[in-house]
Amino acid sequence: MDILMNTGNDSRATGRPARQKDSERTRTVTAVRYKPIGVIRSPFREPEGTPIQPAAARGIRGCVELNPAYVRGLKDLDGFSHVMLIYHCNQAGPASLRVKPFLDDEERGVFATRSPSRPNAIGVSVVRLLVISRHVLHVENVDIVDGTPLLDIKPYVPQFDAAEDVRIGWVQKNTGKIEHTRDDGRFRTRNRSEKSK
Repeated sequence: MDILMNTGNDSRATGRPARQKDSERTRTVTAVRYKPIGVIRSPFREPEGTPIQPAAARGIRGCVELNPAYVRGLKDLDGFSHVMLIYHCNQAGPASLRVKPFLDDEERGVFATRSPSRPNAIGVSVVRLLVISRHVLHVENVDIVDGTPLLDIKPYVPQFDAAEDVRIGWVQKNTGKIEHTRDDGRFRTRNRSEKSK
């Protein structure tokens, strides 16, 4: 399965030199194609009931089944305690620029949320890496639906990834809800029989 993603006008994606005319810089890349490198396995068969962040999924185990063609890329990853899984939210519904996030009753701009129903349905989760067995990564703190296509794996490095002097906007008043909040299906794509109900 190839995943086709639209993107904006990023001159780096065109392969053109940095010193190009403004008129050339405004050209847009209309699509980017990603090919999944594996699949994420978890106890969650449906979005409903899935923890909404790794912080709410402590102790929940799963695995990443990497396509064996990429196994050489796992060299040295076992030296890291945590990894970032980057994936395609394949069960997300159509993108919406305004959403009601799981932790709030107020409508917010999608880019101020972690809603899966985004212009590019990409998810990122930081999980604990337990062990690597050939092409399978055993992980913990999994907040991802079973069968989700994996796009990339990156090591988590606090010195690179943890920011200082952080403001967390509207989420500040809702952080206490994270432990008990689960996906209620509001961002899920529905098949025809479900839509008619």
